[in-house]
Amino acid sequence: MRRRRAGRLVGPLVILLLAGAGPDGSGETVSLDGDRPGERLDVTLTRVVDPAGTADADRLVAVELRLENTGTVAYRDSPAPAAHLLDTAGQRFTGLDTATGAGPSLPGTLTLAPGDSASGFVTFRLPEGAGLAAVQFALDTGRGDDVGQWSLP
Repeated sequence: MRRRRAGRLVGPLVILLLAGAGPDGSGETVSLDGDRPGERLDVTLTRVVDPAGTADADRLVAVELRLENTGTVAYRDSPAPAAHLLDTAGQRFTGLDTATGAGPSLPGTLTLAPGDSASGFVTFRLPEGAGLAAVQFALDTGRGDDVGQWSLP
């Protein structure tokens, strides 16, 4: 997991191994600040389902995220486009609101009052054979300066 702001790493690259973290980076929580004062979210990568289905010649990969509003204002955003999956070739794929058999998807628009949380899947469409490298998440529909990243094996 790593965190960056405005296109640069905050301090040196640090990889944290948290108690309970799974081999796919799951279980790790990162706190992210939004663009509005008081906007803060704890994001946990719970698990990765690969494959989660197929679409034409591509495969679907689903990542389960838990979002908890730890800020002082309501969080309202679209979680799917806020999530990205990077493959081992350096390509970046944006999350989709596509249902799979992995489990329930996060809603297209999510509103969380301070202290509330929600869990669900975000789906990615990748070429068959693409290797998984990392999952990223940022507030403000993925355009926030504060980006959480979980490395995948």
